[in-house]
Amino acid sequence: MSNALTLLNDEQMIQFITNGYLVLQNDLPEELHRSVMNQIDFVLQNEGNPGNNILPRVPDIQKFFETPVTKGALTSVLGADYYMHPHRHMHFNQPGNGKPGGGEWHKDGFWSSMRSHRPWWVMMFYYTQDITEEMGPTAIMPGSQYNEKFPNQSTLLPTGKAGTIALVHFDLWHKASLNTSHLDRYMLKFQFVRLSEPKSPSWNHTNAEPVFPSNAADAHLNLWNDVWHWLKGEGNKARAAARDDIEVPALIEALSSGDEVVRSQAADKLGIAGKAAAAAVPMLKQLISDSSENAALNAVYALGHIGDSATAALLKEVGEGSRLTAQRAAYGLQASGEEAIPGLVQLLAHQDENKRALAAFVLGMLGSTAASAVPSLIITLNDASEWVRRNAVEALGMIAEPDETVPALVRTLEDAVARESAGKGDISTSAYVHNQEYITNKIAYTAALSLLRIGKYGDADLVINGLESGLQSQDRYTRAYSFEALTAIRTDRAVDVLIKQYRAARWCPDTHKESTF
Repeated sequence: MSNALTLLNDEQMIQFITNGYLVLQNDLPEELHRSVMNQIDFVLQNEGNPGNNILPRVPDIQKFFETPVTKGALTSVLGADYYMHPHRHMHFNQPGNGKPGGGEWHKDGFWSSMRSHRPWWVMMFYYTQDITEEMGPTAIMPGSQYNEKFPNQSTLLPTGKAGTIALVHFDLWHKASLNTSHLDRYMLKFQFVRLSEPKSPSWNHTNAEPVFPSNAADAHLNLWNDVWHWLKGEGNKARAAARDDIEVPALIEALSSGDEVVRSQAADKLGIAGKAAAAAVPMLKQLISDSSENAALNAVYALGHIGDSATAALLKEVGEGSRLTAQRAAYGLQASGEEAIPGLVQLLAHQDENKRALAAFVLGMLGSTAASAVPSLIITLNDASEWVRRNAVEALGMIAEPDETVPALVRTLEDAVARESAGKGDISTSAYVHNQEYITNKIAYTAALSLLRIGKYGDADLVINGLESGLQSQDRYTRAYSFEALTAIRTDRAVDVLIKQYRAARWCPDTHKESTF
């Protein structure tokens, strides 16, 4: 097998940014796919679904994710140092099941404390057999990844030969479809996380500027451009000079239209106008509470690209708006960049936990640009709110200033595990944290993830101390992140800790209830 990666091209990256998915084809021997299906079928029939343990139970599955196609696609979207998340699942869709997978459109439970428009996370839906629409492939809703509310748009059923992969933005709306064939349908769902912000394009980038579909009813030109430039490693791209070819007064008037598509498109075009659209700030701010989520999203991202007065309006909305409008404004502040940082730092001291948490979230999304906020975020690690602390912990790992940050993250991880052992776990007051029951120690989990991102740049022995503590957590994902973070350190002591852990945790795929020894 060739070691050369099959990187995505510009057109594929544009499709991923706008539609939230790509359908790819893994060219592997039919015998491998058939063998894996037979192994999976044996497990399902004799032992039940192994959940997260599907990979160690059927190790040949790893071969699907080591090909130039899969590694190239994941590298293109997540960077070369992406991590295969320990949560994975074998989806089994049988004929006659009226509600496969629950039967409802949904977004998967997320792994950060907020969903991200920028692709820090992706999923792969992998089909081990030839898949047709009649067999009930997972239906996806193109372009829905940026919608919190169910958008009820057109849908797609990805099909193809064995080895077909749907690479999807983590927040894309999807559901299992009805299997009207006579065959059982198998699908492997694996998740992957980005470990560092982009520094340069990690795909086969040749075009200077993207060409996005500008006339679509659900277009998000400013949002899409924000993601594109972030993925290129340009962080928060300097705003373009004021443009004279955009009729700002007419667009401001269109913001009051009774047609939500007209309002949405006008907001998008005003953001493209940049500073020349400063007069639109009051009307765009009103649009943040619009009943149309698309119009509201376009308004906040337009404000993020207009300049000083628009950034001030977004910060005020985070500080004074409702829970909904504050969250929308927080996403828009990603596009404001460096000039939003002083106001975000001030919001870290807001009396409302929701406002403090949103400020920490945005600072993390700004990455290294927000390095000046690190001291304030470290102070925030002592916040009374678990959600605020968690956002601060994750932000520190994204900003990546290891000299200041790593010791604080180690202390946080050790303290969270100690509190867990003493039965003093946090009681969340926020739905963002409360609804993630699958993460049982959210602070330890997030501290371990941040150390996975930047622990290798800190004092090795100090970090190992913290990760050894993480290995003792009752939370399975804290243990998994701690284990992986140790592999990046590679000192003799780190290897010794890994070997000790491996001896107790290793899995034999040939040992099961039908063959115990």
